[in-house]
Amino acid sequence: MRILVTNDDGIDSEGLHCLARAMHGLGDVVIVAPDSEYSGASAALGALQKLQPEVHRVNVDGVAEAWAVTGPPALCVMFSRLGVFGDPFDLVVSGINPGANVGRSVYHSGTVGAALTARLGGISGVAVSQAVRDLGVEGQAWDEMLEGQLWETAATVARAAVTGLLAVAPPRPLVLNINVPNLPLEELRGWRATTLGMIPPRAMASAALDPKPGHPGSFRVRMNWGEAVSLPAETDGGAVERGEVSFTVLSTLGELDPALAAGSTAALDELLAR
Repeated sequence: MRILVTNDDGIDSEGLHCLARAMHGLGDVVIVAPDSEYSGASAALGALQKLQPEVHRVNVDGVAEAWAVTGPPALCVMFSRLGVFGDPFDLVVSGINPGANVGRSVYHSGTVGAALTARLGGISGVAVSQAVRDLGVEGQAWDEMLEGQLWETAATVARAAVTGLLAVAPPRPLVLNINVPNLPLEELRGWRATTLGMIPPRAMASAALDPKPGHPGSFRVRMNWGEAVSLPAETDGGAVERGEVSFTVLSTLGELDPALAAGSTAALDELLAR
């Protein structure tokens, strides 16, 4: 059993190291993570002709093998699948992300993107995120929010979920999105199988252009954050708000009835009728 551990916050992330050490004993653990932060990268591989990716060995306490890649987490997973780091991996575990990846955040999250890329390659992926003080915004957190972060709680939850996943193999590769409150393990109120909410606990409310002094025609984007909102208990964000671990199995992309886009199909008929 070979387990790839990655993240979107970079090779130096304490959450990454804690997660990798928690996987010890479940298989051969190898860290392959970005050399810098790629939060919000989703499942992007990047413009490879510009990135010209490089790989560097890294020392991480308690982990036998670790690599840093000059590219996003999905690229780390893809290179691993292509054999850059030895024999094929059986599972990808991504995290621990500081900031819950719930609601629409999952569409943009590099943490979740790594797990999705694993599934595209035919293996299961587990994305692990943890709430932060003041909730964070859209699945992200600033350094000052990480004081007192209880990484071991999320790592312990992740180990339990991965142990169960390995013991009872799913019939086909899947993606588990696990979000953990920032509480001591004994204070967690249990876990809940959740639906994907429509919004995160706190979202960006608006954005505007501010002129950049001394640079005519250039602007900085001023982002304004909304207030925290209370989410339904059955959603991923709502469970975390209530002190529960959120456990969501994410769906795959699939086809819908073309009749839903009747206007476009009619236009194509007219354009391409022979």
